[in-house]
Amino acid sequence: MTKPDIEIVNIVVSAKLNHDIPLEKMAATLSNTEYNPEQFPGLVLRIKEPKTSALIFSSGNIVCTGARSLEKVRESIQKIIKSLEKINVKITIEPEITVQNMVASGSVGFDLNLNKLAIKLENTEYEPEQFPGLVYKLKAAKATFLLFSNGKVVCTGTKSEAEVHKALEMLIENLKKLK
Repeated sequence: MTKPDIEIVNIVVSAKLNHDIPLEKMAATLSNTEYNPEQFPGLVLRIKEPKTSALIFSSGNIVCTGARSLEKVRESIQKIIKSLEKINVKITIEPEITVQNMVASGSVGFDLNLNKLAIKLENTEYEPEQFPGLVYKLKAAKATFLLFSNGKVVCTGTKSEAEVHKALEMLIENLKKLK
């Protein structure tokens, strides 16, 4: 039996710049953008380092995804602000950043019998013909887990690293009750 561990693999945040953004000008000036307003109202900006993607809306709202730490989130938002300066959009406020979701990946440290768990745990979905993982909604932790028979897990729905670790602890407690 290995020690349970989990690490953040993706953080989704929203940020408000409180400034209108000229998306067409941005798309025309910056190379790492995609903008098709007929299909979607936001501009996609890809950032190489840290490797993140941002959806930028003309309202100044941003959704940034791909960062593995809050520090990297802030770095990405600063890079967006710098790229806006290139098209003479000056952001003078400290953007308000809100974590929407954290995705973490790890292991409970032991193999899992998914058939047994599907029967004994509440709030599960398991259709092995369609997907090899069991979906387990852990309502008490406001988290959803994907559980695999080798003990690997993916956790989503949390909003902080502390919540991720608490959710993993609660998951392991629930699994051990069934052993």
